[in-house]
Amino acid sequence: MADLEEIYQHFQNKLSSLQCMLDLSAVDLPQQKIKKLAQEVLGLGRILEEFEKCVDQQKEQLKQLKELEKLFQNDLESVQHMKDNFPAHIPKRKSSVMDNKPADHQPAWAEKTKKISRNFVKEMDYITTQEYDGIPHYMKGRVSYEQLNAVVEGINTAVAAKYKILCQPLKALNNHSRKLQQRFKDQETKDTRGQFFVVEEDMHEFTQMKVDKRFQGILNMLRQCQRLREVRGGGLVRYVLM
Repeated sequence: MADLEEIYQHFQNKLSSLQCMLDLSAVDLPQQKIKKLAQEVLGLGRILEEFEKCVDQQKEQLKQLKELEKLFQNDLESVQHMKDNFPAHIPKRKSSVMDNKPADHQPAWAEKTKKISRNFVKEMDYITTQEYDGIPHYMKGRVSYEQLNAVVEGINTAVAAKYKILCQPLKALNNHSRKLQQRFKDQETKDTRGQFFVVEEDMHEFTQMKVDKRFQGILNMLRQCQRLREVRGGGLVRYVLM
């Protein structure tokens, strides 16, 4: 601001001097004075030309800054859109030591209950948006992406609760948990040896989910996405995690 005031004052002084010379033009001026007047006018003209160049440069810079501001605004809106529409479930892949062992060589839970760490309990991976879009419409119906993954979360909750009980020594369990542990062992078959599975009764026991026709439809969707398979026998349907 100080520089602008100095430039303004400089021009004012020059213009005042020129105005004074012009006022005296009615009388004859010496040749030297006329030459000085012409130099002053030319000097002011050059300065004005420089100012015009600076103004044009500033206009161009301002235009570029406005374009840059618009790009930043678009990026900000894109980030805000992603934040507002962030999926409730991020698909992730977990591996466990037991996943690397062939099923035929994995012992039954009844034989290895005390040696199995809770960290080895398998989880079902959440359904991705691409997988959800690939499910046939007749199978998907009105089930939303969030509702589908809510069932995945419920199954994982039931699996974690079930195998936590199986991992506990009998003396550490109360009467109800002992009965559950025995039921879990009784439901094992040669086809589920070393696998992680739940039955409908486990969903009732460990979650608040309704095991109804809609739930069965979602299980069909999970089979379509290769998240589980069914093992039937003894009047039970076992939902085995894949």
